[in-house]
Amino acid sequence: MDLGDAGDSPWGDVPSQSGSKPAASEAAQDSPLGTQDTESSQQSQPTIKSTTSRASRGPVRRLVAQPTRLEAVDDPLGPLGPLGGNAGPGADSQADEPPVPPLKEQVVIRTTMPPSSQQKRPAPADPHSIDNEDEDDDYEDRPSGPRPPPPVQAAQPSPLRASGQPSVSIEQAAKPSFYITVGDPHKVGDLTSSHTVYSVRTRTTSKGYKQPEFEVKRRYRDFLWLYTTMHGNNPGVVVPPPPEKQALNRFETNFIESRRAALEKMLNKIAAHPTLQHDSDLKLFLESDAFNVDVKHKERKEPIPTESKGMLGSFGISVGGGSKFVEQDDWFHDRRVYLDALENQLKALMKSMDTMVNQRKAMAESAADFSASLNALSTVELSPTLSGPLDALSELQLTIRDVYDRQAQQDVLTFGITIDEYIRLIGSVKQAFSQRQKAFHSWHSAENELQKRKTSQEKLLRQGRSQQDRLNQVGAEVADAERKVHQARLLFEDMGRLMRAELDRFEREKVEDFKSSVETFLESAVEAQKELIEKWETFLMQLDAEDDETVFYRPPVIRTTDKATGRGDTAVDRARATIDEDSD
Repeated sequence: MDLGDAGDSPWGDVPSQSGSKPAASEAAQDSPLGTQDTESSQQSQPTIKSTTSRASRGPVRRLVAQPTRLEAVDDPLGPLGPLGGNAGPGADSQADEPPVPPLKEQVVIRTTMPPSSQQKRPAPADPHSIDNEDEDDDYEDRPSGPRPPPPVQAAQPSPLRASGQPSVSIEQAAKPSFYITVGDPHKVGDLTSSHTVYSVRTRTTSKGYKQPEFEVKRRYRDFLWLYTTMHGNNPGVVVPPPPEKQALNRFETNFIESRRAALEKMLNKIAAHPTLQHDSDLKLFLESDAFNVDVKHKERKEPIPTESKGMLGSFGISVGGGSKFVEQDDWFHDRRVYLDALENQLKALMKSMDTMVNQRKAMAESAADFSASLNALSTVELSPTLSGPLDALSELQLTIRDVYDRQAQQDVLTFGITIDEYIRLIGSVKQAFSQRQKAFHSWHSAENELQKRKTSQEKLLRQGRSQQDRLNQVGAEVADAERKVHQARLLFEDMGRLMRAELDRFEREKVEDFKSSVETFLESAVEAQKELIEKWETFLMQLDAEDDETVFYRPPVIRTTDKATGRGDTAVDRARATIDEDSD
């Protein structure tokens, strides 16, 4: 292969040998880096020469690196700038001035919520977009400084939460509700076994009953059975008692109505109690259609717990009176003194209430007598201008009599029934106190029995192993006595905690019931007085209109077929007949 006279590379990348020397010398003069490149190339020449000599037999070619020229470029925008040089025309003035201290970034502190009417900040532009040619100009026009935070919208109430029902606790939602009414009292039986039967209607959300609504018939002794049974089943719980039994005038209308209201209030309070509402005897009372048969069957299987046998007797703990009980807890002592004083005050208030009711009834009777006298005078008077007003005043007194009778009954049913209820409730609280005292005596009697067993055990231990069987028996008796002491102590402590909660509940309900009763009492009194004022004002207006003869118009008397009586058949005549019968 002919490489040419110049000794060039067939690829044209290696210069000739004759021209490489001057080029290398020039590069060495211009830059020290050229010398280094030349030396490196000279060191690699033997290797290259050996390879080329093997490849071809032509003249030896020497590879020389091409020179590289490095030039310094002034860069005033470098990170450090020119060392020792002037950065610009104002460099001398800036060098004489002290350096500017760094400025702290101003942070905007938000103390209030921005109004919702503020305009929203436009979203940042797409960095990949090339359509907007004025972005650089807009960026230069933006104010310098810290970036303001984005506006926050004010919190708006959720429509779902506002439209829904207010949430209640899980306990309240799971607690069953009862609404019990006692009504329709009617007398049944003959002269010797006559009694009053009531209809007990119940509406409940409890799943323990067969139906949500049901009705049964009950008499007074059934309510009394319920109270006695629940009091024995739940020692320490204040069970609302029924009204007291009354032998005389027990079929009187006012007495039956007051008893009906008291029985209804008793059942609703029992059903609202968190412990008593789950009692099986309450379910039996409210739901059983064959109540007497079910009660007898239950008594054969489970006798009714009495005062001496209850929860303590079920554990085999004897319940005895023991010595006189001395209260060791100051809290219970103060509550007992308070209950005694409260009972005395309520009894005095009940006595005053009875006196006021009797006075209202006496005023009603006096108004009836006054009306009869005015009616008699109006019949004798011949002048119609006088007999008319007298007869109208007689009828007004009959209305006043009705108002007084109704107000007396309302006072008994609103305020009097509450006073009587809490007098009976205090008696129920005292029974709970007596149950706690019996639990205390049972605890100490069990401790005394335990000491006796331990004494017998110690005697046997001193005698040695001769009576091992007796010793084992006494050891078992000691263990059983210790178990009874432990149970009696726990029952006494649990009863104390339960009674504390019951007395707190008693105080809360007492405040609510008396407040409601007093408000109802005052409202009924105000309504009664308004009615009386309206009647008197109407009568005075009739007296002022003396010229009108039809103001005190008396309806004509229509004779009845019974000539013996000679009475008319109008409303006024019937009222006069009633007055005459009362006066007789």
